[in-house]
Amino acid sequence: MADVRKIRITQRKSVIDELENAKRTIKALGLGRPRSAVVHTDTPQIRGMINAVRHLVTVEEVKS
Repeated sequence: MADVRKIRITQRKSVIDELENAKRTIKALGLGRPRSAVVHTDTPQIRGMINAVRHLVTVEEVKS
C-alpha cells in the first residue's frame, strides 16, 4: 500500500480585511476561525491552496 502523507493545517490569523480569494480558499480548506485545524492528504491541489494563503496558516506533517 502506498504511503499516504497527511498534513495538519492550522489557521493562525483572521480573514478580516483579506481579499475575497483568500476567504474562499480558507473556507475550501475547511477552516474559518483562527486556531481551527484540519487534516488533509498531502496533494498538489492542497499545497497550491496552502500557498495561496500561506500568510494565514501554518502547516505541519502528521505522523502516523
